[in-house]
Amino acid sequence: MTSSAQLPELPYGDLPGIFDGTVPPGVYRCASVGPDALMQAEAAGWVGTVVDLTGASNKAEFMDRCAAGLELPGYFGRNWDALADCLTDLSWWGETNGYLVLVTSWTEFAATDPATAATAAETLAAATGYWAVRDAPLTALLA
Repeated sequence: MTSSAQLPELPYGDLPGIFDGTVPPGVYRCASVGPDALMQAEAAGWVGTVVDLTGASNKAEFMDRCAAGLELPGYFGRNWDALADCLTDLSWWGETNGYLVLVTSWTEFAATDPATAATAAETLAAATGYWAVRDAPLTALLA
């Protein structure tokens, strides 16, 4: 199981590298994310979205926040397999140069429910691996 502490840290100032390809797609911890990340994603032709985990404390709340933040289709089953399936589709976001998922309040969530956070990190990492070999990479920033 991958804990958040095992995930690489995105060095300060490396956000542009995500969009120009100098930072490989993946799941990264970072101190904070702000609206500038979404603006940079949009400027690079990427789809950017936020999964806000403020106050989330369990798997059900995590799945609800993913459904809302990722604008998942109505058929999303709110389980790990369904999340993995949706993260390797993303067709509802249309054509793009890449996907950026900003997960806010990650540190607090991981402290509250470390097992769910570890599974979530693994699911995100598998999705980034899937997209890494395609035309539109996926990167997730956990702040």
